[in-house]
Amino acid sequence: MSALKVALVTGAGSGIGRAVALKLLDDGYAVVLAGRRLEPLVKLAEQAKAAGRQALAVSTDVRDAASVQALFDKIESTYGRLDVSFNNAGIGAPAVPMDELSVEQWQNVIDTNVTGMFLCVRGAFGLMRRQVPQGGRIINNGSISSHTPRLFSSPYTSSKHAVLGLTKSTSLDGRQYNVACGQIDIGNALTDMTDRMTKGVPQTDGSLMVEPTMNVQHVADAVSYMASLPLSANVLNMTVMASSMPFVGRG
Repeated sequence: MSALKVALVTGAGSGIGRAVALKLLDDGYAVVLAGRRLEPLVKLAEQAKAAGRQALAVSTDVRDAASVQALFDKIESTYGRLDVSFNNAGIGAPAVPMDELSVEQWQNVIDTNVTGMFLCVRGAFGLMRRQVPQGGRIINNGSISSHTPRLFSSPYTSSKHAVLGLTKSTSLDGRQYNVACGQIDIGNALTDMTDRMTKGVPQTDGSLMVEPTMNVQHVADAVSYMASLPLSANVLNMTVMASSMPFVGRG
């Protein structure tokens, strides 16, 4: 990669975000590491710099518009542009019948997964539209739950259906500005968030089943591929999942 390219990863301190950030660093990007907890971001940035890579840690709460605006202001003032934005930050809610969920639990998922995603897409879109040369790539972390729900997942599933709509709208709106937008839908990548899959999760027949998982590196490699394409090509939707996990019909 001859000219320095800049990538943003939200939720970069752990799990999928961390794996993707490491892969993009290996690909030669300067990577902006964003997340609520600064300590793991700083540790990752120091690790990257020790390996001769460029990384910048920025404490960011994607639910807060001012915090997200400060993140994109920092990217613009430091690098002057943004080539790839991997919008990854997201949370779930307890797997209980919906009448046992509090409104606060619902709102927290929507604030993070929908409003937070919109704020990051909005910030990336604006910077990519203004910069010279114009354009860039936005990659949203969806989920197979953006297509098919898991049992007792109404807040998470609703939020990921919304992300799918946001991805399609951004892909359409970005055409005239050379902004490509796609989505990766991930199923059972093994991280701290999905560790419960290895212990047994509820199935539609009421049973508990240990579900197959996959190495999170496969997700990082898939995002790397999406990011590597010229802006004349786009992966609008990609599903990367553990081959034998329940998905279609959740059975």
